Amino acid sequence: MLQKIKSWARRIKRDAVTLWFAYRDPATPWLPKALCWFVVAYALSPIDLIPDFIPVLGFVDDALLLPGLIWLALRMLPAAVVTRSRAEAEAWLAQRHGQPASRAGLWLVMAAWLAGAVGLVYWWSGR
Repeated sequence: MLQKIKSWARRIKRDAVTLWFAYRDPATPWLPKALCWFVVAYALSPIDLIPDFIPVLGFVDDALLLPGLIWLALRMLPAAVVTRSRAEAEAWLAQRHGQPASRAGLWLVMAAWLAGAVGLVYWWSGR
Protein backbone atom coordinates (compact mmCIF):
# COMPACT_ATOMS: atom_id res chain seq x y z
CA MET A 1 0.00 0.00 0.00
CA LEU A 2 2.76 2.43 0.94
CA GLN A 3 4.58 1.62 -2.29
CA LYS A 4 1.45 2.49 -4.30
CA ILE A 5 1.17 5.86 -2.55
CA LYS A 6 4.85 6.63 -3.21
CA SER A 7 4.44 5.67 -6.87
CA TRP A 8 1.35 7.90 -7.17
CA ALA A 9 3.21 10.82 -5.59
CA ARG A 10 6.13 10.40 -8.03
CA ARG A 11 3.70 10.39 -10.97
CA ILE A 12 2.04 13.57 -9.69
CA LYS A 13 5.44 15.26 -9.41
CA ARG A 14 6.46 14.03 -12.87
CA ASP A 15 3.17 15.18 -14.39
CA ALA A 16 3.50 18.63 -12.82
CA VAL A 17 6.90 18.98 -14.50
CA THR A 18 5.37 17.50 -17.68
CA LEU A 19 2.87 20.38 -17.70
CA TRP A 20 5.75 22.85 -17.38
CA PHE A 21 7.34 21.44 -20.53
CA ALA A 22 3.93 21.29 -22.26
CA TYR A 23 3.38 24.98 -21.46
CA ARG A 24 6.62 25.80 -23.27
CA ASP A 25 5.77 23.61 -26.29
CA PRO A 26 4.67 25.70 -29.32
CA ALA A 27 2.19 22.96 -30.34
CA THR A 28 0.13 23.47 -27.18
CA PRO A 29 -3.17 25.31 -27.83
CA TRP A 30 -3.77 28.50 -25.81
CA LEU A 31 -6.46 27.19 -23.41
CA PRO A 32 -4.50 24.12 -22.28
CA LYS A 33 -1.39 26.34 -22.16
CA ALA A 34 -3.16 28.73 -19.75
CA LEU A 35 -4.32 25.82 -17.59
CA CYS A 36 -0.80 24.34 -17.62
CA TRP A 37 0.62 27.67 -16.45
CA PHE A 38 -1.92 27.90 -13.62
CA VAL A 39 -1.44 24.30 -12.48
CA VAL A 40 2.36 24.46 -12.62
CA ALA A 41 2.45 27.80 -10.81
CA TYR A 42 0.21 26.42 -8.07
CA ALA A 43 1.83 22.97 -7.88
CA LEU A 44 5.34 24.35 -7.57
CA SER A 45 4.40 27.22 -5.27
CA PRO A 46 6.26 27.19 -1.97
CA ILE A 47 2.99 27.94 -0.12
CA ASP A 48 -0.46 26.35 -0.35
CA LEU A 49 -3.80 28.02 -0.95
CA ILE A 50 -5.15 26.10 2.05
CA PRO A 51 -2.37 25.70 4.65
CA ASP A 52 -1.67 22.10 5.68
CA PHE A 53 -2.10 22.86 9.39
CA ILE A 54 -5.86 23.35 8.92
CA PRO A 55 -7.40 19.96 9.80
CA VAL A 56 -8.73 17.98 6.81
CA LEU A 57 -9.07 21.02 4.49
CA GLY A 58 -5.32 21.58 4.52
CA PHE A 59 -4.75 18.36 2.64
CA VAL A 60 -7.68 18.70 0.22
CA ASP A 61 -5.66 20.76 -2.26
CA ASP A 62 -2.73 18.32 -2.10
CA ALA A 63 -4.82 15.15 -2.30
CA LEU A 64 -7.75 16.14 -4.55
CA LEU A 65 -7.53 19.59 -6.12
CA LEU A 66 -4.00 19.42 -7.51
CA PRO A 67 -4.22 15.86 -8.94
CA GLY A 68 -7.60 16.75 -10.46
CA LEU A 69 -6.20 19.86 -12.14
CA ILE A 70 -3.17 17.93 -13.41
CA TRP A 71 -5.47 15.23 -14.80
CA LEU A 72 -7.65 17.84 -16.54
CA ALA A 73 -4.66 19.65 -18.04
CA LEU A 74 -3.17 16.40 -19.34
CA ARG A 75 -6.52 15.45 -20.93
CA MET A 76 -6.72 18.81 -22.72
CA LEU A 77 -3.25 18.50 -24.26
CA PRO A 78 -2.60 16.85 -27.64
CA ALA A 79 -1.17 13.34 -27.24
CA ALA A 80 2.07 14.22 -29.06
CA VAL A 81 2.70 17.14 -26.70
CA VAL A 82 2.11 14.92 -23.65
CA THR A 83 4.51 12.26 -24.97
CA ARG A 84 7.29 14.78 -25.71
CA SER A 85 6.77 16.71 -22.48
CA ARG A 86 6.66 13.57 -20.32
CA ALA A 87 9.98 12.38 -21.80
CA GLU A 88 11.53 15.79 -21.14
CA ALA A 89 10.16 15.80 -17.58
CA GLU A 90 11.55 12.35 -16.80
CA ALA A 91 14.97 13.34 -18.14
CA TRP A 92 14.89 16.62 -16.21
CA LEU A 93 13.93 14.91 -12.94
CA ALA A 94 16.57 12.19 -13.41
CA GLN A 95 19.25 14.82 -13.97
CA ARG A 96 18.27 17.29 -11.25
CA HIS A 97 16.88 15.07 -8.44
CA GLY A 98 15.38 18.20 -6.92
CA GLN A 99 12.05 19.84 -6.39
CA PRO A 100 11.47 22.76 -8.72
CA ALA A 101 9.84 25.89 -7.32
CA SER A 102 7.71 28.61 -8.86
CA ARG A 103 7.80 32.28 -7.95
CA ALA A 104 4.71 32.80 -10.12
CA GLY A 105 2.90 30.27 -7.94
CA LEU A 106 3.97 32.11 -4.83
CA TRP A 107 2.52 35.35 -6.20
CA LEU A 108 -0.61 33.56 -7.40
CA VAL A 109 -1.34 32.12 -3.96
CA MET A 110 -0.48 35.39 -2.22
CA ALA A 111 -2.85 37.26 -4.55
CA ALA A 112 -5.62 34.76 -3.77
CA TRP A 113 -5.08 35.22 -0.04
CA LEU A 114 -5.04 39.02 -0.42
CA ALA A 115 -8.22 38.99 -2.52
CA GLY A 116 -9.90 36.80 0.08
CA ALA A 117 -8.83 39.11 2.90
CA VAL A 118 -10.05 42.20 1.04
CA GLY A 119 -13.35 40.47 0.27
CA LEU A 120 -13.76 39.45 3.90
CA VAL A 121 -13.06 42.99 5.15
CA TYR A 122 -15.48 44.39 2.56
CA TRP A 123 -18.18 41.89 3.56
CA TRP A 124 -17.58 42.39 7.29
CA SER A 125 -17.72 46.21 7.04
CA GLY A 126 -21.22 46.04 5.57
CA ARG A 127 -20.19 47.33 2.16
